[in-house]
Amino acid sequence: MARIEQGNNLGTALQQPGGKVSDDGYGLLTATVVYKVDESAIAGNPILMRGSNCPIEANCKSHRYTYVIDALGIATLTIDYVGIADGASSTDPQITGSQGLTSEHITTHPNFFETATALGFSGSPIAGVGPSPGTKADPNFQVIPGTNPTEYGGNNGATFESPKGRTFKGFKKAEFNDFYGKTNYLAPQCSLSGIFYTTSSTIVNDHRNAVGKTSGNGTFAGKKLVPDYMGTSFTISGKNQLLLAQVSFEDFGLLYKVQYELRFNREGYNSSVYASV
Repeated sequence: MARIEQGNNLGTALQQPGGKVSDDGYGLLTATVVYKVDESAIAGNPILMRGSNCPIEANCKSHRYTYVIDALGIATLTIDYVGIADGASSTDPQITGSQGLTSEHITTHPNFFETATALGFSGSPIAGVGPSPGTKADPNFQVIPGTNPTEYGGNNGATFESPKGRTFKGFKKAEFNDFYGKTNYLAPQCSLSGIFYTTSSTIVNDHRNAVGKTSGNGTFAGKKLVPDYMGTSFTISGKNQLLLAQVSFEDFGLLYKVQYELRFNREGYNSSVYASV
């Protein structure tokens, strides 16, 4: 049966009662508003243009929409809006962390040559530097009788190429059960990953360009990426302990989603190898 129409078309979209606004707790706003309009007024309707204003949340702009046309030729428009609370350029980071162990060569152990009391170690160092006047800068390892070519020994069966160390040859004395034949140890490693949203492509590019750089306060490219409850100072012996290891991003038209990964090094990163932000 043909549809019989009377009266004027609903040419201007009519906002329906209600609406929904959500804040994810970090500053990302989403809103949904429903409208009614005649199907002939859908094409080119300004409220469907990406970036149109949200009528119930001033900090949101239209992002996407759907519509359904009923048997009477009336379209029900559902428009989704996105934005950042308080008109800020980016949200607070939502961060997760992981603390674990990774295998590293025993010679990188902070207690290998000298007792690292600042890191909680006590007692004799693993290999030491030989008897006095040996130092880390100028070791004094002693000859191991019967070796050919001659080798030189430290603590726990540690064996070196020369009295000044040079190449570490391994732990070669079986009586030292904890060390004999060992080459690696499990070192603590902390990684942090986070997500934030921003309206600024400049913020995205600044963080992308900061990959491989270090920070001593958790701030990279002008944005703090580490929450205060984890601390505000990340330096040791003048070296920064946080490294921005990775940044990835997605373009959602009005917003950018930025994901990042940080590496924490308890010994700090050498500034000759890793530049600071």
